[in-house]
Amino acid sequence: MSDVLVAVLVAGLTSGAVYALATLGLSLVWGSMRMLNMAHAAMLTLGGYAAYAGVTGLGLPMVAGVVAALVAGTAAGALLYGGLVRPLLNRPAAVFETNIFIATVGAGIALENAILMTFGGQPLKQPVAVEGAIALPGGGVPLQSLVILSVSVALMAATAFVLARTRFGRAIRATAQNREAAELMGVPAGRIYLQVLMLSGALAGMCGVLVSSITQLSPTLGSDPMLKAFIMCVVAGLGNLPGAILAAFVLALVEAGVQFAAGARWGFPVLLFIVIAVLIWRPAGLFGRAQIRRL
Repeated sequence: MSDVLVAVLVAGLTSGAVYALATLGLSLVWGSMRMLNMAHAAMLTLGGYAAYAGVTGLGLPMVAGVVAALVAGTAAGALLYGGLVRPLLNRPAAVFETNIFIATVGAGIALENAILMTFGGQPLKQPVAVEGAIALPGGGVPLQSLVILSVSVALMAATAFVLARTRFGRAIRATAQNREAAELMGVPAGRIYLQVLMLSGALAGMCGVLVSSITQLSPTLGSDPMLKAFIMCVVAGLGNLPGAILAAFVLALVEAGVQFAAGARWGFPVLLFIVIAVLIWRPAGLFGRAQIRRL
């Protein structure tokens, strides 16, 4: 029984770390910009392939492959801002949210197809991974799972520190609360949005490396983490970063337990049932607050 419990905990915490990292980037953009970035999945995939190309194609060490993923994600975020967000930024809020949703869907499809044409559709093995396991009384724990958990927690802690303790973080929180008031106080909202998208892209790139290290590289790599991240954002309340991270770990453990007890096919339906129940009980999410808008 102990080996089963260890296996479920390892699977749940590993998945939770990956989902939390994907959720962090998605929720950060929504909380600061009221923008649902539907290209987040493709940016995640781009990070995984950037690491693969750096290590396999150029012969770089694994650390350089990780750096390549971070650079690729950051660049994708900057291009997303310059090509789509900036031209739509001065539209009314409701129009911006709708237009940027549609625009990022198109951008994500375009990026995914570009990856498909470049690398092909066959699954590839991610070379940025750590082999081996640590033996415990209840069973072995893969070293890669420990790496994923450690890296994810470190990135989440670093992001929390930036948001809470730095001038950049205060500027993000100011523009999230009231963009016009922040601009009157000298905060360059456009530059803050650019930096937020670059940070979100870097997190997505790193998440792509971690996901592909325990699965396989494919052009649709980011679809499942993106869908799960969106579910966890909805359960927690869109824009609530601590709640989204907590929801990611809890729901991942629930998913792992359900998959073990009832089979892999029941994991996702149970998550959808939880989302429906939460939305009926608390439409703004477990940690979210209802907002009133004047139209």
